[in-house]
Amino acid sequence: MTVLLPQGWKLPVGYANGIAVAPGRIVFIAGQVGWDAEQVFRSSELVPQFEQALHNVLAVLAEAGGRPEHICRMTVYCTDKPAYLAARAEIGRVWRRLMGRHFPAMSMIFVADLLDHPGRVELEATAVIPPTADA
Repeated sequence: MTVLLPQGWKLPVGYANGIAVAPGRIVFIAGQVGWDAEQVFRSSELVPQFEQALHNVLAVLAEAGGRPEHICRMTVYCTDKPAYLAARAEIGRVWRRLMGRHFPAMSMIFVADLLDHPGRVELEATAVIPPTADA
């Protein structure tokens, strides 16, 4: 995996502008909200929901034999921009604990609502698992 940073561009914080990967098995992970395996929200707060949604993404990826560093792209949908901005440091700590220092190409999109109530955040991802990492 190669992070793409055009010459002269400022280094992005918390994401990559682009990622190039060698051929491998592509895994598409549907939007994951902050509920547990029983589809129960254990919190209505943004940070715990973000953490659970990221756990869910990683659980689906693990089913394919993948690891966090195989994620190439992630889209985050959030219903509360002020809450997200206020929680950026805490979300960053959750990210580093679960993802390490791996930052895929990312988009952050603020939306009016999510299908699953009381969901406040949804994450979807695309990963490429190298042939040597296949289970």
